[in-house]
Amino acid sequence: MTTWADSAPAENPTPWGGGWHRAAQRLASPNHGQRPVHASQVDLIVVHSISLPPGEYGGGAVQQLFTNTLDWDAHPYYQGIRGLQVSAHFFIERTGVLWQFVDCDLRAWHAGQSFYRGRSQCNDDSIGIELEGLEGLHFEPAQYEALARVCQDIALRYPIKHIAGHEHIAPGRKLDPGPGFDWPRLQRALDWPAQRLPQSTQTGPSQPS
Repeated sequence: MTTWADSAPAENPTPWGGGWHRAAQRLASPNHGQRPVHASQVDLIVVHSISLPPGEYGGGAVQQLFTNTLDWDAHPYYQGIRGLQVSAHFFIERTGVLWQFVDCDLRAWHAGQSFYRGRSQCNDDSIGIELEGLEGLHFEPAQYEALARVCQDIALRYPIKHIAGHEHIAPGRKLDPGPGFDWPRLQRALDWPAQRLPQSTQTGPSQPS
């Protein structure tokens, strides 16, 4: 599999080609739409976690889900999500490989019913990043590195003021990425003001590197 370093063109100083990240494995999803004309500027990054089937990694099922090609009969768990049409802008594998499914200028279907920084319908003005993992469990160092880098690159193109988990924008309905995600570690890697993160994530133990 091509890694971030292999795919990033050294001769081109910008990481972007339009709303597509040049270092990402590109796999376009049909599950997207235009951002509403009345929407505020894109200023929020939402971090999620996903694995299909839950707790199993590396099989390609997440990519299939986001492109509407998942075989619903391949695993009993899939019967509960049969017909689901969702997407995220980005997906980061356990190895740190970065995938992109939706142009960041467009609206991906990742947040659902949500409310944050005084606004509802967070899909309208956010960028969604899925981490391969199970909510509540740990994530890999390579994922933190890839997440920090893509967040920094997103902030070069969009006026990002906030980063939060799905659990923060849809409390009670969503739990990801969960207590296993190390927010202080991400904040240090980004070197962003702690105020950009949800207040509940600004303290707590950090996982070892």
